[in-house]
Amino acid sequence: MFSGIIEDRHNVTSVVDSGGLRRLTVHLGESASALSLGASVAINGVCLTVASLDPPHATFEIVPETLRRSTLGTLQSGERVNIEHSLRAGAPIDGHFVQGHVDGVGTVTAVDVAGGDYILSITPPAALMRYMVPKGSVALDGVSLTIAAVEHDHFTVALVPTTLARTTLGERGTGDTVNIETDLLVRAVARLLGTPDHLLSAPDNTGDIDLTTLRQAGFL
Repeated sequence: MFSGIIEDRHNVTSVVDSGGLRRLTVHLGESASALSLGASVAINGVCLTVASLDPPHATFEIVPETLRRSTLGTLQSGERVNIEHSLRAGAPIDGHFVQGHVDGVGTVTAVDVAGGDYILSITPPAALMRYMVPKGSVALDGVSLTIAAVEHDHFTVALVPTTLARTTLGERGTGDTVNIETDLLVRAVARLLGTPDHLLSAPDNTGDIDLTTLRQAGFL
């Protein structure tokens, strides 16, 4: 389990395909010495297991399913990635609960920098739009973010200067892809209630609730 608060950005140092697996070696800096074999580390939001250690480097083995469902299949040596170590019991949760299980890959469709704002527009796979809730949470490349607005086929997030300075999201441009993990709580509520898509992804941000809305959501 993770919180979506990125601890470091480091470079991929090696990508090797062997026997159907991809071995990804990442420079983790001083934090590598605190790891052990089998430890969990989120790389761009994907929970991976340490397969071998040679501090300051760690190597992870990635199965084909993970390569298909995330951007890890496109990583090249020299690229920078977001790093987060797994949570420890009692640690503060400054972001939101992130499992490191990517739901799909989204595309950056616009970058708007104006008036001090830095806004990314993300178009996710259509099936994920139902989980995008205005002012709700989403993890992009492992970064815990608040959804600013939801439109028909995309959503926007605002990046604060700290996020730009400490993560790779400020390096993303139009056409780039990002790993998306939807909010665990939203997924659970949607599944339990069978909430219709139009209620979860409606672009109307007013938050108006009436008897019809409650009935459709299963509360009445």
